[in-house]
Parts: sequence; structure tokens; C-alpha cells
Amino acid sequence: MREKIIHKAADLFLTLGFKSVTMDDIANKMGISKKTIYVHFANKTKLVEATTLHVFEAISQGIDCICAVNKNPIEEIFEIKQFVMEHLKDEKSSPQYQLQKYYPKIYGALKSKQTCVMQDCITENLRRGVDMGLYRNTISIDFISRVYINNMICLKDKELFPLKDFSMTELMENYLEYHLRGICTPKGLEILTRIINNNQS
Repeated sequence: MREKIIHKAADLFLTLGFKSVTMDDIANKMGISKKTIYVHFANKTKLVEATTLHVFEAISQGIDCICAVNKNPIEEIFEIKQFVMEHLKDEKSSPQYQLQKYYPKIYGALKSKQTCVMQDCITENLRRGVDMGLYRNTISIDFISRVYINNMICLKDKELFPLKDFSMTELMENYLEYHLRGICTPKGLEILTRIINNNQS
């Protein structure tokens, strides 16, 4: 039952937001009593904590699977973006922003875990891209990986990028193109152009 509650809570939190969804909402959607939820979670904060950890682990495992295939690094980065957006339901409820605002301790712990996973992933992506001649061999991998991670976090700042003006899909696609155009070789740019054209058609 604990796992079922986490799955349903994750679905509701990501669709409607951490602030909007109550314990009553989750109980009603599951057709159980609120007391049943409290058997497994002392309060909503504990449920939010368990849910964010569950979503983080699912996304991390998915990213590992994508990286294990060893596609070319440019295709890989777009596939990871697509996978993450699907799991976070295009971030329409601004889950990270709400988490930061209403559950700062949970957000802090999650951000630390995310940074570690992203650092390993993007560093390896950059190394392989250089080795394959798709990224320029003059780039500073340590510098670019840190800039990439911090810019990804900035994209989720709803004061900087209000949802009414920018969809998360649009932001992610624009940022990936911006990032890759700065580091690609002519060979890499050919792949990037093909991917962008395919996504637009």
C-alpha cells in the first residue's frame, strides 16, 4: 500500500503541484481513507519527501539506461531531455519551484542528489563528445559541466521564466541548442541540425 500511495501522490503532485494537493485529495483518488495514508506517512511533508525520492530514483535509473546504450552524445542529450520531461509531465505544475518554496529542506536534499547525477552524466557526455570529434577538443569540461547544471536549474525559476511566457519544453529545447552550438564541431553541428529539423517536422 505504501508504494501505491507514493505512485498516486507522485502523479497528483506533478500534475497539480505540491501545494495544491491535499492528503484528502490523494485518499479520494485512491478510494481509501485518509487514516490509511497516515499509517504509512506521519504527515504530508513525509509523503512529499518519499515521493520526491521515488521520482528522483526513477529518473536517475532511466538516465543510466539511456547512457548505457552509448548513442552519440548529441542524440543522448536530447533523449535524456525527452525522458525527463515525460516523467515530470512537462513540469506544468513547476514541481521544483513549488518544492523550493514550500519544502525548502526537501528541495535542498534533492538538489544535492540531482547535481551529483547531472555532474557525472554531463561530464561523461562531454568527454565522449570530444573523443568522437563532435565537441571541440579545446572546451573546458569542468567549466562547461558546471555552467550546464546551473543553467538547467535557472530554467526552473518561475520568476525568471514565467510559465505564461515560456513552456518548459520550449525552454529546454532552446537551452540545449544554445549549449550545443557553443561546443559542437562542424561534424557535431550537422547532427544537431538534423535532430532540430526532425523535431520540427
